[in-house]
Amino acid sequence: MKLMPDPLETEVQPGEASEAFYARALPRIRRFMLGLALPVAVFILLRFGWKIGLGFLVGCAIAYVNFYWLKRVVMGLADKVTATGKRPSGAGIVLRFMGRYLLMALAAYAIFKISPASLYGLFAGLFLPVGAIMCEAAYELYAALRHGL
Repeated sequence: MKLMPDPLETEVQPGEASEAFYARALPRIRRFMLGLALPVAVFILLRFGWKIGLGFLVGCAIAYVNFYWLKRVVMGLADKVTATGKRPSGAGIVLRFMGRYLLMALAAYAIFKISPASLYGLFAGLFLPVGAIMCEAAYELYAALRHGL
């Protein structure tokens, strides 16, 4: 397996490596989300108890699904606009967009009715993508300094 292409075999453009690296950012963010959720959930479970820990896990699950759905909607919208050149239906986009927030509101209401203390964990879990994006930014900084991407 070759790690670096042979300069005599092919002409490598300087931007190709960085484009390939940054094209894999979304899958890395999803992996960071999974990698952060479990250790933080264990910490919250041990530090604050099972109710807040369960709320955190529910918040993480909602945040992960929301991130996945948002990626699909944006990619589908971009593909539709670039393929047809026309604007997609506004009602469908708004309906899908509001569906995500309805899911979060229903989960918050259910958790609040079961255990108001778990609501803190839910809100903390909803911030999971923020932590994953921060990890991705640190990784990109490391890669840029280490490999000159």
